[in-house]
Amino acid sequence: MTFALIVSSDKYSLLELAKTLEKNDVDITWAESSSDALSMTSNTMFDLIIADEFLENMTGLEFIKKIVPVNPMLNCAVVSSLSQGDFHEASEGLGILMQLPVQLKEKDADELLQRLKTILNLTHKTGAVEK
Repeated sequence: MTFALIVSSDKYSLLELAKTLEKNDVDITWAESSSDALSMTSNTMFDLIIADEFLENMTGLEFIKKIVPVNPMLNCAVVSSLSQGDFHEASEGLGILMQLPVQLKEKDADELLQRLKTILNLTHKTGAVEK
């Protein structure tokens, strides 16, 4: 089983992504705030963290900047409306697995699953992520 944490104050915005992940044996945990998510990651090992574009008091990118120093081996994806170039500039050095578009489609979830599967296989942590 693969474990993912989705951080979003608007659960509905990432619900379809969560459903696609769950269909592929990914166990989803939700956090409504960055502080809840930070607390959860100190107690639980997640294979993937997905941050919504805007959280209660920061952006998803700002949240990732806070969480990476706590655990630099986390696989992270962030919803962002930034252009690809601006996102690359803003996230440089964070090791973000994938930028997710604001209007998520099933193909985005599929691509995220493939990237995660590749990383988990490279690190010899065989998750149940199949596609």
